[in-house]
Amino acid sequence: MTPASLPAARRPVIAGLGMTELGRTYGRTAARFAADAVRLAAADAGLALGDIDGLLVSSGVSRGVDLSLQGDLGLHDLGLLSEMQAFGSTAGAMVQVASMAVMSGMASAVACVWADAPLRQGVSGSDAYSARRRVPEGWRGLSAAAGIVSPNQLYALAARRHMGRFGTTSDQLGAIAVAQRDWAVRNPLAQFRQPITLEDYHASRWIAEPFHLLDCCLVSNGGIAVIVTTADRAAGLRQPPVWVRGWAQAHPGHSGRRFDDFGLVTGAATAGPAALRMAGVGLADIDVVELYDCYTYTVLVTLEDYGFCDKGEGGPLVASGVLGSDGKLKLNTGGGQLSSYYMWGMTPLSEAIIQARGQGGERQVPRHDLVLVSGNGGILDHHSTLILAAAS
Repeated sequence: MTPASLPAARRPVIAGLGMTELGRTYGRTAARFAADAVRLAAADAGLALGDIDGLLVSSGVSRGVDLSLQGDLGLHDLGLLSEMQAFGSTAGAMVQVASMAVMSGMASAVACVWADAPLRQGVSGSDAYSARRRVPEGWRGLSAAAGIVSPNQLYALAARRHMGRFGTTSDQLGAIAVAQRDWAVRNPLAQFRQPITLEDYHASRWIAEPFHLLDCCLVSNGGIAVIVTTADRAAGLRQPPVWVRGWAQAHPGHSGRRFDDFGLVTGAATAGPAALRMAGVGLADIDVVELYDCYTYTVLVTLEDYGFCDKGEGGPLVASGVLGSDGKLKLNTGGGQLSSYYMWGMTPLSEAIIQARGQGGERQVPRHDLVLVSGNGGILDHHSTLILAAAS
């Protein structure tokens, strides 16, 4: 069963978007952020909280959100309740499960929420995460014994592999950081709104070669929720529906293991074409692209795997001037996780909804009929793709 196989009235749409304060905002737990985000999403849609009969929850590094959120919200008689975890691909996966639930009649309005609160006043973002990092045990501890103990280092290895194979350069990675900051300047929710240059990028401190600070995503507190329902249920609600036209996941299963394509090809190469096929559209039809950007490199390799350029040509593509608010490719229009806010897969998803609704303000893209959204989890281990549309 796919959206296209159903009458238009039964197809899944996103009817509500709730976003708390994001970034360096303190005084609330992850669970409180999650509850606030769901309430905001319901209000955004014009639904009463009691209209929600499905709840999918996910927590970030702090693991502060679980199924007890149902009680916190006072929700009763849910037809769907689950905690989901596929790291940065979770948001896309939640929308997929919620879409199947409303299509089947299992639930009529499903809230999908992600929240985290790792930041503490007076504590750096890196320290906020390192305090919760566990050293792997067993054979997986071999990498830790070699000093590889964080995602920064593991993604740096992937990026270095791509650079070694295809000649990708730091200037090319920097072009992504500069372009996304250009979008963030236009986003009032962004944590960083000061323009940067390629020189600023190179001057930022090293994190794990080849990554500078400006290659790496932010650390943020906050919560984001969306409400998925059917088009007939959304009729007459407060917001224009955002149609969920296609979706797919890919989980290569190479976590922690050496394999020939590490750093060169990701699950996006499978999930992207599958989602486009379900939606019945081609890559050339996409108007806006919201990619998971835990690192600049992730953007580059995902562009290749989705087919925006040939494999190995991501570097020249991003350095060609195609990115940024004046560029032809409307990519990560809110600034992404590099400059805006880090809410795992909810970062690209929330911006996709804003763009599809035409509510982007200064950063609104004129053509926004079709939006492609990606999620990436683990160390290139999990991928989700959504194709969203402003009309059925």
